[in-house]
Amino acid sequence: MSKAFVKESDHDDDEDLGAESVPLPAGTKNYMTTEGYKRLRAELAHLMNDERPSVVQVVSWAASNGDRSENGDYLYGKKRLREIDRRMRFLTKRLEIAEVVDPAAQPNKDQVFFGATVEYSDKKGETFRVTIVGVDEAEPLQGRISWISPVARALLKAREGDTVTLRTPAGVDELDILEVIYPGS
Repeated sequence: MSKAFVKESDHDDDEDLGAESVPLPAGTKNYMTTEGYKRLRAELAHLMNDERPSVVQVVSWAASNGDRSENGDYLYGKKRLREIDRRMRFLTKRLEIAEVVDPAAQPNKDQVFFGATVEYSDKKGETFRVTIVGVDEAEPLQGRISWISPVARALLKAREGDTVTLRTPAGVDELDILEVIYPGS
């Protein structure tokens, strides 16, 4: 097959990182919990030391088989290498600018700051429990929300018993803060 019919470029676009990349607001730091930092470092180490060398080995073997234009192992392996390299560059950049924050060292444990777990209720009386974490650690379905999310921004600096206003496209909601918890407290 001619290369003219293959829709692949020879260069990687660092900005095209898909859904895994959440841009940081301009002028802000990449705050991250200690656990989140360790998890990203472990992922980078796994990609660098385990996954990439095994894919390189497969690509090398596939390339030695001759015709590369119709060699699925070779074509898939090269694509996977580009994905791994792109993810490694992304992780390296994010870790370089990371500002690790230990929530357990927070002196004002009665107030909501980065790393706090907050239990709150809305106007309907529904109760929610969220932990405010870094952009790269957020897992909303597990109750881990980014510090730049609208809910986290509404909760930041509030105290137990406070009522804060959350503005959303659906309208304004009032959140009553029931409990503020930090790790190790």
